[in-house]
Amino acid sequence: MSDRIQLLPDHVANQIAAGEVVQRPASVVKELMENAIDAGSSRVKLIVKDGGKTLIQVTDDGFGMSPTDARLSFERHATSKIRAAEDLFNLHTKGFRGEALASIAAIAHVEMQTRPADDELGTLLKIEGSEVVAQEVTATPAGTSVSVKNLFFNIPARRNFLKSHKVELRHITDEFHRVALAHPTVAFHFYNNGSELFNLPATSLKKRVVHIFGTRTNEKLVPVEEQTQVVGISGFVFKPEYARKSRGEQFFFVNNRFIKSSYLHHALMAAFEGLIKGDTYPGYFLYLEVPPESIDINIHPTKTEVKFDDERSLYAILRSAVKHSLGQFNVAPVLDFDHDRNLDTPYAYKDKAVTAPGISVDPGYNPFRQEPGHLRPRLRHPVAGTSSQWEALYTGLDSGERETLGSSSLRVESDTITGNFFESDDTLDRPSGTTFQLRRKYIVTTIKSGMLVIDQNRAHQRVLYEKFLKSTTIRNAVSQQLLFPLHLPYSKSEMAVLQDLMEPLKAVGFVFGHGKEDQLEVTGVPIMVSDSEVETVLEAVMADCHQHDETEGYSQADALSKTLCRTLAVKAGDALDPASQMALVDDLFACKETTLSPFNKPVYVTLTERDIDKKFN
Repeated sequence: MSDRIQLLPDHVANQIAAGEVVQRPASVVKELMENAIDAGSSRVKLIVKDGGKTLIQVTDDGFGMSPTDARLSFERHATSKIRAAEDLFNLHTKGFRGEALASIAAIAHVEMQTRPADDELGTLLKIEGSEVVAQEVTATPAGTSVSVKNLFFNIPARRNFLKSHKVELRHITDEFHRVALAHPTVAFHFYNNGSELFNLPATSLKKRVVHIFGTRTNEKLVPVEEQTQVVGISGFVFKPEYARKSRGEQFFFVNNRFIKSSYLHHALMAAFEGLIKGDTYPGYFLYLEVPPESIDINIHPTKTEVKFDDERSLYAILRSAVKHSLGQFNVAPVLDFDHDRNLDTPYAYKDKAVTAPGISVDPGYNPFRQEPGHLRPRLRHPVAGTSSQWEALYTGLDSGERETLGSSSLRVESDTITGNFFESDDTLDRPSGTTFQLRRKYIVTTIKSGMLVIDQNRAHQRVLYEKFLKSTTIRNAVSQQLLFPLHLPYSKSEMAVLQDLMEPLKAVGFVFGHGKEDQLEVTGVPIMVSDSEVETVLEAVMADCHQHDETEGYSQADALSKTLCRTLAVKAGDALDPASQMALVDDLFACKETTLSPFNKPVYVTLTERDIDKKFN
């Protein structure tokens, strides 16, 4: 029997390893930028083309490498970070396994130029599919520049799985943000297709956050600071009123390394309990410093998940630190039962001088004196049958005013009639078309065979969805112009997303003006959107755009219509008058699809007379 097991060739082993390290262009950006940070750089430049598919170039001013080190850096498990297995638990650098450059070189055309500051000449190295095609001496600035071209050129199947340029660029931008936020003392430049997206100078952490996410972020931040023997915590959290329905700006860093931790996220959500709505999420930028030997960062290929020795203590300290910061800066509500609100000075009078109240008396005032041009006060009812007294009521009024005092102008206030589950006998046989609202959540209406119980939220979603989808397809949406245009500030990354969605938004009725680079000017909105809802709608649209990748069958118009209908539909708990209830029922059954919501949820259930009879058997 012949042997079945054999060693894989190096180029095949490298391609398999690349599958774990490099999932998309953003993975290459992460590895190259972290290598630049480990090299002691003070300035890092990132250049991408076509979403990183054509070119990814990272240039730094770090230590540089000798010709021998440059050649060895592309070998598997060649690293300068560790010497023994014990070093894995005392890491102070980003990379340590020596897999990144070898994996990248196996699936792309790589060109490296590097020179130590002490050398006059540097090294140029060209590699294609793990094969070195050229190595020569060259004149290059101090530091290292790595260019990755034609990613997945030798694995067409992997390249076909990449998304569009816009989606890949969004993932690259996310990785850029994570590295830039972890190292505010390093200057970063980001260029895409020849245009500058970010120019971040070396600065403090707070200014770095503001530079990336826009100037309006400054007013949202609440500083967090706590130093213990277990962990040191610093950073910022957003004020509760700025919580959003999407997981937007949420960053955890451990020893200047970005991580994802649902456990730590739960601790932070516990600190915000009672301050935000249940379906919203706060933003945060939190930095944790722990002893390197107390964490294991080698449990995931991308090193974004770590294992802590004492997770429970970390959970409690993080929750307490955030709660303390929210209370210290008067963000958390405080109840003072001993405080008398009647003694508070009104805001409009807080700067006015206090004066003693004065009393004025009119000694000539006579309450029984009739003022000229006014009726005498009617102090008692007139006696029936005396016409002179009745006529006295109309003294001083012309004929037109006398008619308005007739019995036709009298209105009698009646008691409000409320619905009752057990109605009287004359209303039990209600005609078809009558509706009433149940628990401010369902609309109940009768049909010939029984009755319908309609979910008002899902019904309104279906109605709005078909209206918005028709508007985006036919482009006949009606807009209402705003008297005062709205100027909404956004970060550069958010503005880039809005630029991609500009045409679909215009199709549904939004009208945009010429705002500034970091501001969006809205001059018109759809007739179903109020000006107070514009910012909420746009945030929901951007959040859903981040969640949707452009796959086969993906429709931007369909996704936008679903986002708008979910955001603008009436919610459970909204009271609807009978006319609005009937209008919603009529609009629902005028739709092409009435049984399912845009998210494939049932809109209504039918209770026939037979179903009701069974309940009494």
